[in-house]
Amino acid sequence: MTISFFKYQSTGNDFILIDNRKGEYSGLTTDQVKFLCDRRFGIGADGLMLLSAKQGYDFDMVYFNADGRIGSMCGNGGRSIAQFARQLGLIGEVTTFNAVDGEHAATLGKGGWVRLKMNPVQEVQRADGHFILDTGSPHYVLPVNNVQTIDVAKDGAAIRYSPTFAENGINVNFVQMNGDGSIQVRTYERGVEDETYSCGTGVTASALVGAKENGPGKVEVQTLGGKLLVEFNKVSDHEFEDIWLSGPATFVFKGEITLP
Repeated sequence: MTISFFKYQSTGNDFILIDNRKGEYSGLTTDQVKFLCDRRFGIGADGLMLLSAKQGYDFDMVYFNADGRIGSMCGNGGRSIAQFARQLGLIGEVTTFNAVDGEHAATLGKGGWVRLKMNPVQEVQRADGHFILDTGSPHYVLPVNNVQTIDVAKDGAAIRYSPTFAENGINVNFVQMNGDGSIQVRTYERGVEDETYSCGTGVTASALVGAKENGPGKVEVQTLGGKLLVEFNKVSDHEFEDIWLSGPATFVFKGEITLP
């Protein structure tokens, strides 16, 4: 099977995008997706997405982790697939699409900028100096004094594979709160099983944890791959709504590959 693909990246979080509106790639296997995402033998990516048809929506987003398994919501992936839909001529500057966690809206601006609406957060667990919340994917958020000194691959894996989280996995975010209200985030992603340059749902989770006052707020976020912005309305310490993740999502290249 020969596949036409497009490569996108969002603050260094990179994805393979495939137009699956006719359904011909719905049968991709775990091993095939893993091969395509392999950085030495395949195309190379943190994840793969199928843009499929969905009644009542502009499109359906089906996300696979780099290990070949179906994944939970990916914020940077959601912004990238919106750009991909515009490149295909499916949408203009606004879109509403379906993902594994339900409906998402997005607006597309100049310079590759995409603003993606995330689902509300209704529970933030606090325990032993860390936080756990779900922003479309489950996240463990640990505030640290100097995020640059953290061995993310080692320390993130230790938490992700600890007895509490080993079965289902969890994404692990190390967060440095800056004096000006901005934050720096480094993330270990399950499914990739390593540090990625950026994680949209992780950045969102980290920004919400850092929110201090109730009401509208926004947090600028620095990742290894670039800057993102999270806007939200804080209802209480445990509840957030009207959450938007913004940042660049850009086309890299396109090509064809034949599956072995």
